[in-house]
Amino acid sequence: MGISNPQNLPRPPVQEPRPYGVRVSLKADDPFSRLVGNNWHRDHWYHTAAERDAALTDMSRKHEYSRPGDKPAMVFDKVENLAASRGL
Repeated sequence: MGISNPQNLPRPPVQEPRPYGVRVSLKADDPFSRLVGNNWHRDHWYHTAAERDAALTDMSRKHEYSRPGDKPAMVFDKVENLAASRGL
């Protein structure tokens, strides 16, 4: 699928490989999984392991709007595209 209005892009799309990722999913007992499905997940990809680790730390932190006693409902896992990271 092409980009309908490329002039609106703030910068050109990056074509470099992004082999290091973070998979975000829900805990098994999370009630939101009834809406999105039990196997819902979202992958975020990064150029380096250091970028991925920094993003993982930021994603998994307790944000400033959390109430006392709130527990995170997301599960964060490191993933890697071995073919891209090894240059295969």
